[in-house]
Amino acid sequence: MAMKIRLTRMGSKKRPFYRVVALDSATRRDGRPVEYLGYYNPMVEPNEIKLDMEKIEKWLAEGAEPSNTVRSLLKKAGK
Repeated sequence: MAMKIRLTRMGSKKRPFYRVVALDSATRRDGRPVEYLGYYNPMVEPNEIKLDMEKIEKWLAEGAEPSNTVRSLLKKAGK
């Protein structure tokens, strides 16, 4: 079971809001996650990023792969 850390889309039409989640790589984009790790809101200025770094580090230690977008969010968050 390959685990991924990626975004799941929430919010309404043309007002996206994303949650950072850990889930199995075969799960669809908006499927049930194993754990919520934070959120990203691109609709406010500046973009709002809140991540639980303890949980993310735990999943990375267990072998979970972050998506390219999540990897860039981690860099933007300065962690």
